[in-house]
Amino acid sequence: MTRKERWQTLLDLLVERGELEVEPAAEALGVSAATIRRDLDQLAEQQLLVRTRGGAVLQGVSYELPLRYRTSRRAAEKSRISETVAGLIVPGEVIGLTGGTTTTEVARALAARPDLATGSPALTVVTNALNIASELVIRPQFKIVLTGGVARPQSYELTGPLAMEVLGQLSVDTAVVGVDAFDPADGAATRHEDEAAMNRLLCERARRVVIAADSSKLGVRAFARIVATDAVDVLVTDTGLAPSVAGAFEAAGVEVIRV
Repeated sequence: MTRKERWQTLLDLLVERGELEVEPAAEALGVSAATIRRDLDQLAEQQLLVRTRGGAVLQGVSYELPLRYRTSRRAAEKSRISETVAGLIVPGEVIGLTGGTTTTEVARALAARPDLATGSPALTVVTNALNIASELVIRPQFKIVLTGGVARPQSYELTGPLAMEVLGQLSVDTAVVGVDAFDPADGAATRHEDEAAMNRLLCERARRVVIAADSSKLGVRAFARIVATDAVDVLVTDTGLAPSVAGAFEAAGVEVIRV
């Protein structure tokens, strides 16, 4: 196990349990207690957790892992979801991509599509995610429109009045939205209110709204609402979605695609 993999596992355990002790963590990861202590010290230096005498606790109540530590969670499911979402996009469309691990995979799947290898442009991509823009800008057949705004280091997303002003002047065909939660009754939501405001505006500017989310995010709630369920056209998720929850989404008018 590499150091990055250890760190990600430790952070995952910390989010799940709320606190960690050195000895149980060392046993769970199959490494020495000294290694775990060094790892926790280094994560504390990055302000990702707070060290205690015997281990570590969460940095705060509204804890959110930075994007770089979330990329391998449910990787197989996200790969299938992203390929399916990319397949819904028609050449020549203007698409909007929010930030997040799944939408980043959607961007990569779009870049790999042979029928989008040429065009003037093959796609126009509107995004407030710095990492997505940097990956796609090297594709000359894609026109990349990046909003302004203030960058959030946790998600690489640009938010705030500048970003809202630019996005409010644009129209998109399909908005592909990543979420922290999507519940049939409460709608789509995220943990951060500024991101929710940007995502909401993107949905308002789109003809079609597609939510890309693995099943662990469905049937649950998060702090800041993006849109109501009836504002979503398509949900692409994995086969772990419970039939009852899928039925509730479909009853609200959402097309559910499970892959």
